[in-house]
Amino acid sequence: MTYAFPAGFLWGAATAAYQIEGAATAGGRKPSVWDTFSKTPGRVCTGETGDIACDHYHRFESDVRLMAELGIRNYRFSVAWPRILPDGTGAVNETGIDFYKRLLDCLQQHGITPHCTLFHWDSPQALEDRYGSWRSRQIADDFAAYVDVVVRRLGDRISDWMTINEIPCFTDLGYGVGKPGRHAPGTVVASRKEVHQTVHHALLAHGKAVQAIRAASPRSCRVALVDCAGSAIPLSETAADIAAAKTAFQDQWMNGMVTWGALNGRYSDAFVKRAERDGEMPDIAAGDMAIIRQPLDQYALNLYSGSWIRAADNALGYDKPALPKGYPRLDMDWLNLVPECLYWTPRFIRECTGFSGPVVISENGTAAQDSIDANGEVMDLDRIRYLKDYLRQVHRASREGLLHGYFVWSLLDNFEWAWGYSKRFGIIYTVYEDQRRILKQSAKWYADCIRANAVV
Repeated sequence: MTYAFPAGFLWGAATAAYQIEGAATAGGRKPSVWDTFSKTPGRVCTGETGDIACDHYHRFESDVRLMAELGIRNYRFSVAWPRILPDGTGAVNETGIDFYKRLLDCLQQHGITPHCTLFHWDSPQALEDRYGSWRSRQIADDFAAYVDVVVRRLGDRISDWMTINEIPCFTDLGYGVGKPGRHAPGTVVASRKEVHQTVHHALLAHGKAVQAIRAASPRSCRVALVDCAGSAIPLSETAADIAAAKTAFQDQWMNGMVTWGALNGRYSDAFVKRAERDGEMPDIAAGDMAIIRQPLDQYALNLYSGSWIRAADNALGYDKPALPKGYPRLDMDWLNLVPECLYWTPRFIRECTGFSGPVVISENGTAAQDSIDANGEVMDLDRIRYLKDYLRQVHRASREGLLHGYFVWSLLDNFEWAWGYSKRFGIIYTVYEDQRRILKQSAKWYADCIRANAVV
């Protein structure tokens, strides 16, 4: 079978500011919650921080050249809120604005389209100190004001905006009952209702950001939310298992809040029933859901794995078979190989929520145990195997009109959050000791896919 994509399919690569920029105190930038988290003993398993990361702040020109050499024409990156508004609100740091202008000008010179994520987890520490970040409704207004600043100053260079990256990861994984989350900055809260309140505030921030972008942009633009929707995969492609997986989809992880809230302007029936029963419904002010449900030009999905679902004669109508001990995974304990997530998730987005606009895979990739061999090469054949299987599912989805683009995660090995530098997701190897870049075999293979507009 030939896995050729339609003309105009978007091939890209993705990064995030805190993971690659470094320069943590340069040019007026002040700490984010991730600076504080990574400097707290015991939070990052390797004891490392993002202070230097890939030093992309100083090396972006050579990194952009590498993208151009690989034929990557779409680049998803994020803007660091504390680099723009170091205190979260108030005075604009024009030095930070200038950095992103120079990056965007460099991308334009190399024919690369920017896709800008306005929040990728690095909220200003000042707002955490002031009112507890996402526990407060105030953050929605402060985020919208920050977005207004960025769009007014950079909107002449950007047409593709993404508001917030993966709401469940910095809310549900950051705030915990009795203890904070293990993998992200957050605080101890007393109940699941308070966790759900942070999700609601993040969705409110997304809605207000969409409004701010449309009001401030000096040019026609496209706006998306980046969701990490939980994936439900039918164990067999029988009518019964597909129906069961479709039912399960609305109750996977935070789908009932994030996906349903953003696309339908209400929380799913399954979520509401459970939350009301357990006293976990967030406080919702009049008009909140209308703000949250803003018209979106596209929907972005970060997908890596998923859960197998089969029909069952129980109250739910489905169950999740446990994975056997030897089930294949790569170099993350959660990264079970389920390439079908890249087909079924965008399909269920359309069938369950009614969203009919374009959907893009804004992140997909894998960590692997990469090393430089005696020839100076990084032969990451396991990553190629992973990407090949996953991209075949992207092809299936694109053939049915479900997907129109794919961004590999990540361009560079980088600071992998609570795992520090111990996990390598990049298609380009970062030698952290001297900041050299080495194209992995997967980068060369991905470049061949881009040139052929097909899975090769």
